[in-house]
Parts: sequence; structure tokens; C-alpha cells
Amino acid sequence: MYDPSPADKFTFGLWTVGNVGRDPFGEPVRAALSPAEIVRLLAEVGAWGVNFHDNDLVPIDASADERERIIRDFRAALDATGLVVPMATTNLFTDPAFKDGAFTSNDARVRAYALQKTMRAIDLGVELGAKTYVFWGGREGVETDAAKSPSESIKRFREAINFLCDYARDQRYDLRFALEPKPNEPRGDLYFATVGAMLGFIGTLEHPEMVGVNPEMAHEQMAGLNFLHAVAQAWEAGKLFHIDLNDQVIGRFDQDLRFGSHNIKSAFFLVKYLEDVGYDGSRHFDAHAYRTEDAAGVKDFARGCMRTYLILKEKAQRFNADPEIQALLAELNAVDDSVAPHLGPYSAERAAALKAAHFDRQALGARGYGYERLDQLAVEIVLGVR
Repeated sequence: MYDPSPADKFTFGLWTVGNVGRDPFGEPVRAALSPAEIVRLLAEVGAWGVNFHDNDLVPIDASADERERIIRDFRAALDATGLVVPMATTNLFTDPAFKDGAFTSNDARVRAYALQKTMRAIDLGVELGAKTYVFWGGREGVETDAAKSPSESIKRFREAINFLCDYARDQRYDLRFALEPKPNEPRGDLYFATVGAMLGFIGTLEHPEMVGVNPEMAHEQMAGLNFLHAVAQAWEAGKLFHIDLNDQVIGRFDQDLRFGSHNIKSAFFLVKYLEDVGYDGSRHFDAHAYRTEDAAGVKDFARGCMRTYLILKEKAQRFNADPEIQALLAELNAVDDSVAPHLGPYSAERAAALKAAHFDRQALGARGYGYERLDQLAVEIVLGVR
């Protein structure tokens, strides 16, 4: 029952299972795989789709003939396996040209080149079927605030997103943009550090209806934030266009751990939320296998991400069906008949009645909520003893 199916919409990026295990202190430990080989690997482990940065698929310095061959082979692998491409994005952070950012660089030539590169990448993504286009500003930030005005950088970023929205509309692309926040790394401080910051920014755009967010679990957890709350804010605003699932130890570098491998309780409540609200988008695993792993270990990693999600989905169903848990929740959320008339949309009559009402403050303060019991029952569900 924990084997993935296309209905689960599990996806991985070319850069995830294709990661060769390089880190700042060590050289690669795994052989590089071609995009077509990665597609076949993902099909073998049961994934539904594959996502890519432009240069994950086509190297930045590829010739026209190389580009044509790579895309042809990639498309053939998609056709042979049935995998789809739900999302694409642009690499605006690896090449030295982007060392001061892309859309927010102080060099106007870099900003123009970033727009050119992104338009071409959008064309490629749409050509291969992508309906969502993600923007992660991996270099959009500073090491010193002496270098840039943050308000000017925000204006530059807005100008770029407005331009690209208009480009997509002009091309009649069926495409939505998803902005991905992160607090830091690789820059000392990145602009738009959180989901809330991105949601506030979206409201200032010319076409806000086209733009949502792509929250990543590790990015919020790096800063010690509650990822579930960020996802809920995005969902409630109608802006959860995509999601990146992985895991992270709070306070450490961006680890991109296998989903559910560290914060299992947080992962449980996240899966429960996504399933309860009916999120129907991709469940994208933006994570990497441990550097200790060989090719077989990479497959174990990918299977593990999907299996853990499905196990937690089943645990969430048990939570929702547990009579004691549901009785506790019903009691906690019950609205007394004497209070119900005071709650709801504002009216002058309701405000007057509420001001005249009597509440026993001491009784309210003396009430026990039973959250210890409720949380323990949730833990027992996750641990598999209930």
C-alpha cells in the first residue's frame, strides 16, 4: 500500500537524483547521469514526473547540435516511460556571471542577460509540458548592505517578474509562476526570506493572479520556522502553486535531507494538512541522497521519500478516523449556544450585544485544554502503536 502511483503526483528534479555528491569539502562520489538516464531511474522507482533547471538539461555552453540531441533524447525517455514535466526553472545562481545576483545585480548587463536566459528557459519548459515555473533567487541578496539598497533590489526584482509575466502572456503560455523563498545561503542574506515575505511581494505585481509561492521545507526550517504554518498561509491565500519536500536540522546549512528523515512529527502534520485540504499539485522532493551512497543508494533515497509520504498519509487517515482524537477535537471546538450569536461578521447589533455580554474570565483561565493528551495520541499514531 506504500508503493507510489501516478495519482500521488510525486516528482523529483534532475538535480536531485542526479546529484553526484559533491560538497564544499569533497569531490563527486557518484558518476554523472544523463537527463535521459535520470528519467529512466525515476520511472524505475515509481515517480510521476521530473522537473529541471535549464542547465540541468542543457549545459550552459552546449552547442546548438548538442542542445538538439539532448532534448531529443530526453523527450524520447519521457515518451518511453510516461513521465511528465510539471515544472521547470532557470539556473540563475551557478555561473560566475550571477555572483552578485541575477534580477537584482548591480550590473545592468547581468540583469538583462538574466531576463534573456529566463525567457529562453521558459520556452524550453513550456515546450516540454511544464505548467508551473519556479523562481528561486539563490544569489538575490548581499553579504554587506553597503553594496545595495534593499528597496532598489525589490524594485528590480518586481520589474523582472512583471516583464516575464507579460512575456508569458504575450506568448499565450498556460503557465503560472511560483516564487521560492529562502533566508540565507549561498548569499549571506537573501531577499524575500520567508513565505510571508513573498506573499506580501506578490500583491505588488502587475499580474498577481499569475504568481504564487513554492515553499520549501528546509528553507523555512533552517531559520527555525514552522513549515506547516507557512504552507497553510500560502494555501489560505490561494497561492500554493508548488511545494518542495525534504528535511532539515534547524540551524544548519541547507541539507536537503530525505523527506521525513529528521523531523518526522513535522512531516506528519504537513502531509496531513496537504491531504486534508485537498492539495492537488505536485509533491516535489527537492532533496539529495547522502554522499555515502552509490547508484543503488540513490534509488533507495528516492523510494524512501515517496514511501515515507505514503506512510504518513495513511497515518493521517488513522488520526482522522480515531474516535478518541476526534471526540477531543470536537469538544475543543464546540461553540456554546450562548456564545454563537456573538461570533461572525460584524454588525452594529452584534458589536453592541458583545460589549454587553458577560464572560467569566477566571473560569476561562482555569480551563484545561487537554493538549498533552491530544499530542500524545498523535505521537502514538505516528509511532504505529495506535
